[in-house]
Amino acid sequence: MMETGGILDAEPDDGRGEGHSLTPRPKIDLRDAHAIRRELGSVYRDMRAGRIPSSDGTRLAYVLDLLRRACETSDLQERLEALELGQGRGYGKH
Repeated sequence: MMETGGILDAEPDDGRGEGHSLTPRPKIDLRDAHAIRRELGSVYRDMRAGRIPSSDGTRLAYVLDLLRRACETSDLQERLEALELGQGRGYGKH
């Protein structure tokens, strides 16, 4: 049906009354904040070009922003733990 920033939507009914069949979705690189930023840009361009409705793009962008925040929090936590261990403060993980 429609490809959106690496997401393949459900295919339409095949005429046999079995509803939608899902197609495999290619993996989207979300390993770090830079990759998430690129995916946000892809969603934005798809909305601007009319390939996806802005309501769908807004929802995707919201979830991507949550992932970005989680990624940043994880990165900051790792950096803080490394600093604390380097100063002999090893408070440990909670």
